[in-house]
Amino acid sequence: MGLVLLLVAPLVGVYPVFLMNALCFAIFACAFNLLLGYTGLLSFGHAAFMGSAAYVTGWLIRSAGWSPELGLLAGTLGAGALGLLVGLVAIRRQGIYFAMVTLAMAQMIYFICLQVPFTGGEDGLQGVPRGKLLGLLPLDNDLVMYFLVLAIFVGVFLAIVRIVHSPYGQVLKAIRENEPRAISLGYDVDRYKLLAFVLSTTIAGLAGSLKTVVLGFATLSDVHWSLSGEVVLMTLLGGMGTFAGPVVGAFTIIGLQNFLADRVGSWVTVIIGATFVFCVIAFRKGIVGELLAWQQRRRAK
Repeated sequence: MGLVLLLVAPLVGVYPVFLMNALCFAIFACAFNLLLGYTGLLSFGHAAFMGSAAYVTGWLIRSAGWSPELGLLAGTLGAGALGLLVGLVAIRRQGIYFAMVTLAMAQMIYFICLQVPFTGGEDGLQGVPRGKLLGLLPLDNDLVMYFLVLAIFVGVFLAIVRIVHSPYGQVLKAIRENEPRAISLGYDVDRYKLLAFVLSTTIAGLAGSLKTVVLGFATLSDVHWSLSGEVVLMTLLGGMGTFAGPVVGAFTIIGLQNFLADRVGSWVTVIIGATFVFCVIAFRKGIVGELLAWQQRRRAK
């Protein structure tokens, strides 16, 4: 049902660029949910991987003349490599210490992006052309670009579903529920968590690379700590540990930001915060989580 709505939305007048932006953040939220919802690792620095990939892709396409598909691939792999380096340090800690290490590393990456010349500093990286996919499909056409983004989103979503339902995904759930027991069963817990972290950062990098191609720019807001907070909000609002939850959360937050920005100005953050507080109180499992729990109660009757 959701896929059908996404397929017809731009054809019935919904602004394609808004939809593409929301889908990019939905990919980002799904990546974060793989780490938090299914592995139990809370990262406060995930924006660093989305933003660094955005800069890499933007610079390679605009300044180095790479094709969009190669730029997307390079940004995604770059975020995965960065995730491996950060993960090797952060994965040695647990709980709030893990979160603080990821935040510290993300702040380092933020200041690097602020200082190095190719990012454009506070002005950001502007004027990134969309080009042609494989030299054939003109991505300057919003509808062509939209269906490419939608196809990538569906591919990522199905890949995450497959990962979670695989034997590896079952081990991740065991680690989330009871890490000492997983260790006692002989699993190399750190190796499993590191792989989950790298997978999550790689997918987050894909979201950032795609967002740069869609919007044509990358800015410091893409690597700022506040974006790491937003993805936590999206995941919890939609429903942590569910497949559709992060997607619903991303569309809700991006939709509110776009709808309210011209109407209430800076008060948009206050309204989103109040919405989040209300949902946490009324829907503790998130929007999708509560719907799934309600369905289970009905079946039990």
